[in-house]
Amino acid sequence: MRKILGASIGSCVHIAGLLNFLKLGEREGYKTIYLGGAVSIDKLIGAIIETDPDIVAISYRLDPKALKNLLDDLFEKVKRNKLDKKIYVFGGTVETGAVARKIPLFKKIFDGTQEIDEIVMWLRNENLRRENENVPPQFLPDRIAYKKPYPLFRHHIGLATLEETEKHVKILAESGLLDIISLAPDQNCQQYFFEPEKMDEKQDGAGGVPIRSIGDFKRLYNATRRGNYPLVRSYSGTRELVAFSKILKETINNAWAAIPLTWYSELDRRSDRNLLEAIRENQEAIKWNAENNVPVEINEAHQWSLRYAHDAVEVATFYLAAYNAKKLGVKHYVAQYMLSTPPGLSPRYDLAKQLAKRRLIKELEDENFRAYTMIRTGLLSFPADEYSAMGQLVGTMFYGMYLEPDIVHVVSYSEAIRRATSKEIIESVKMVKKAVNTTLDGLPIISDEKRVEELIKEAMVIIEAIKELGKGYKDPLIEPEVIYNAVRLGILDAPGLKGMSVAKGRFETKVIDGACYAIDDNGKILPEEKRINLLRREEML
Repeated sequence: MRKILGASIGSCVHIAGLLNFLKLGEREGYKTIYLGGAVSIDKLIGAIIETDPDIVAISYRLDPKALKNLLDDLFEKVKRNKLDKKIYVFGGTVETGAVARKIPLFKKIFDGTQEIDEIVMWLRNENLRRENENVPPQFLPDRIAYKKPYPLFRHHIGLATLEETEKHVKILAESGLLDIISLAPDQNCQQYFFEPEKMDEKQDGAGGVPIRSIGDFKRLYNATRRGNYPLVRSYSGTRELVAFSKILKETINNAWAAIPLTWYSELDRRSDRNLLEAIRENQEAIKWNAENNVPVEINEAHQWSLRYAHDAVEVATFYLAAYNAKKLGVKHYVAQYMLSTPPGLSPRYDLAKQLAKRRLIKELEDENFRAYTMIRTGLLSFPADEYSAMGQLVGTMFYGMYLEPDIVHVVSYSEAIRRATSKEIIESVKMVKKAVNTTLDGLPIISDEKRVEELIKEAMVIIEAIKELGKGYKDPLIEPEVIYNAVRLGILDAPGLKGMSVAKGRFETKVIDGACYAIDDNGKILPEEKRINLLRREEML
C-alpha cells in the first residue's frame, strides 16, 4: 500500500485542505500519515526519513515571501538527505502556489482552482504509475469504470487547418480536463474522403478540420498521446460509412462510432444517398463496428428534435435506434440525450422527456447490451451572447445530472459565435465540472412523473404503428423498408423537414407550457393515436 505523509509547514495552522487531500487519498487506497499544522522543516524531514512515504503533501496558506524561505530550506535539506526521489505535492492559495511552482521539487501544485475530480484522478494516476501503467484505460467502458463516480468529459474540435487543430489538441490533452477528444472533420472529408477529386477546395475547412489522408488522422491521434491520454473519436463519414469506420479504428482507436439510422441522406442532404439506401448502409456500418468491438452511438433522436419534431417522436426514434443497435449486435451503446431541444422546453418537461427515453432503453438492457448515458446541451438553445451562453451551458448540464451520465458532452459557450479553440473549450469544461460536482451529493426533484408516463405511452403508439406498417416481417423495427416507409408516410415526422423529398412535415409542433407537442390544424394538442388515425384517414397509410 502506498503512503502519503501530510503536513502544514512553518507557522501555518490551516489544515482543512490538507485533511481533505488525505481523506481522498484514503478513499483511493493510500495509507495516510498526518503530522498536523505548524510543522518545522526539520520535523518534516525527520518524518520523511522515518515513515518512508511515496508522496509528501505540503500545505501553506500564509505569506508568500515567508513561504519562499521555507521552501528554499526544504529543498536544500531534501537534496542533502537524498530524499528527492519522493513525489512532493503542494497545496495552498493561488499566491503561495505560484511561489511553489518556482521550486524544482513539486510534481503537482493544488492552488484551489482544481475541481475535486481532478485531485482524485491525479491520485489514481499515481497508483497506475506504481503498477508501471502510464496510460489510463483506452477502451470506453474501462475508462468509464476507472473514472467513477465522476463522468467522463468530452468536447469536439475542428479548426480551419490541420496545423491549428493539432496545436490545440496538444493543449487539451496536456490540460487533463478532457477524457474524450472528438475530432470534427470538415464536410469535404466526411462526404468525399474516398473521392477527393469531388471535393470543392473553396469549402476546405468548412465545418471542421480538413483531414485528407490516413496520415492526417494519425497525426492528430499522436497529438493526444500526452497529459491524461484522452480517448479519441471522430465524426463518421456521410458516405461509405463502413470504409470510414475501418480507418477510424486503425488510426485513432475510435472510442465509439456515431452513426445515424436514417440521416446523412436525402432526408437532411448531408449526402446524396436515397433514404432506403442510407438506412441499409447505416445498419451495415453499425454492425461492422459491433463486430469489431467498437462501441456505437446512433445519433438519431436528437436529429429529429433539431427539426422541431414533437417529444413523442423523439422518444420513439430514441427507442427505435437503441432497438436497432441491440439487434445489430452492439454490446456497448452510447445513448446521447440532447437537452433543451427544441428551444423553449422547461427543465421540468425536458427532463421528463429524457427520463422517458432512459426508461425505455433500460428495458432493452441485458448481459449482451449495455447503454451508457451521455448528456449535452442543444445547439438551438445557445444565445449569441457569450455570457448568456455560459448560463445556458451550466444550467442545462446541472439539471442533466438527473440522468446520472457516464459521459458529459460539453459544448463550448462560443459555439453560436465562433469555433472553439482550446481556450474556450477549457473554460467551458471548467464551468461544467463545477456544476456537475455540486450535484454529486444529491439533487432536488424537478421532473414530472405524469409526463414521463405520458411520453412512454405516446412513443409506443408510434412504435406500434411502425410494427403495423411492417406486418409480415419477422422484426419490422429493423427492416430498412419499414423504417423508410415510416418516414415517407409521416409516422416519423418533423415540421423542419417539410418540403424535403421524403418526409411529410404534415403537422406543426409547438412548445406549450414547457413541453413540445404535435398540434392539429386548429392549433390544438394532437395526441399520437389521433395523429396516426388522421394520417390513415388521409390515406397516407
